[in-house]
Amino acid sequence: MVATAATSSFFPVTPSPDSSDSKKKRLGNGSINLGGIKSKTSSSGNLQVKANAQAPPKINGTKVVTPPAEVFKNEDGVSFHPPRTFINQLPDWSMLLAAITTVFLAAEKQWMMLDWKPKRPDMLIDPFGIGKIVQDGLVFRQNFSIRSYEIGADQTASIETVMNHLQETALNHVRSAGLLVDGFGSTPEMCKKNLIWVVTRMQVVVDRYPTWGNVVQVDTWVSASGKNCMRRDWLVRDSKTGEVLTRASSIWVMMNKVTRRLSKMPEEVRGEIEPYFMNSEPVVAEDSRKLVKLDDSSAEFVRKGLTPKWSDLDVNQHVNNVKYIGWILESAPLPILETHELSSMTLEYRRECGRDSVLQSLTAVSDNGTDEIECQHLLRLEDGSEVTRGRTQWRPKNAKISGNVGQIPADTA
Repeated sequence: MVATAATSSFFPVTPSPDSSDSKKKRLGNGSINLGGIKSKTSSSGNLQVKANAQAPPKINGTKVVTPPAEVFKNEDGVSFHPPRTFINQLPDWSMLLAAITTVFLAAEKQWMMLDWKPKRPDMLIDPFGIGKIVQDGLVFRQNFSIRSYEIGADQTASIETVMNHLQETALNHVRSAGLLVDGFGSTPEMCKKNLIWVVTRMQVVVDRYPTWGNVVQVDTWVSASGKNCMRRDWLVRDSKTGEVLTRASSIWVMMNKVTRRLSKMPEEVRGEIEPYFMNSEPVVAEDSRKLVKLDDSSAEFVRKGLTPKWSDLDVNQHVNNVKYIGWILESAPLPILETHELSSMTLEYRRECGRDSVLQSLTAVSDNGTDEIECQHLLRLEDGSEVTRGRTQWRPKNAKISGNVGQIPADTA
């Protein structure tokens, strides 16, 4: 019937003649409703039956009403089409109009997706689609799904995965604020003066490691630290339950990327970043204990011949600081890795290393008489120059955690 209706839209159809041999069946002068088929007797005495060929289609959930093709039957049950007139010989434009409507709706939806304007002043939508700035524009928030290639033998995310999430949100925070120009977090004024950010100290507390398929929510913000330093804090939660998984705090200073020497913070740079500072305490209480300098006599485990690969270098042409953590753990004893998990660490970055560096990883284990283990670490060049000092705490696997729950500090400035 659909094919007949479509054909009749363009070609006249001659009405079928009445069959003189057909048996006449009269239904009377009244109307009969037979399951959606409406029949009535015309003035000429012929029985006319009008039927709809199909249910009205839907375009994007909206019903599109198209005029059904009219098919009539005479009193003998023989189908015929009414004579074609100028009006009913016009083509059916409903499908073309439906297609045009679909195109316009799709274009409108795409345009709405490109609308990056903030809906509220305290929630700026990130134009890159990677996160958002909340809490009066001072906190950057981003979610990460834990991928299968980010988990280790314990079926949980590795510490390197966690640290990469922290580093990624820090850069996205600066970019979303409109301050990222070149390098790792360099502002416009920093670029003019060949300055880059480098981390000097990092403290991380891991209450629980996420597993494959978990989605974590990472919040980060910055605060002033002394006259020439900046502190950046992170709070990692389970996005579904709100459980705090990781807390981290770090100190950053400026380095001249040409001379590779530390630099004071210029007033022009301070003016750029101070509007984004929060007046808050570190999310991790500072561990003021001095980090031990290991040597060949005090170290129990040594791993030599560590060299960076090309993929270990960042855009500033030195080794990414997350890679240092992997090198430090290269000398951790295997029995500890098999029975314990890293619960916290404190790192001091003392020197950068490049693509031609050859390093050694040293570890000493401290026995405190409990199930928890503490280790001292040193990452150094072959000539003895210190690169990173560290201290790690390890707890038995599957141990219950009863730590302090971190919160994003309120802005009291």
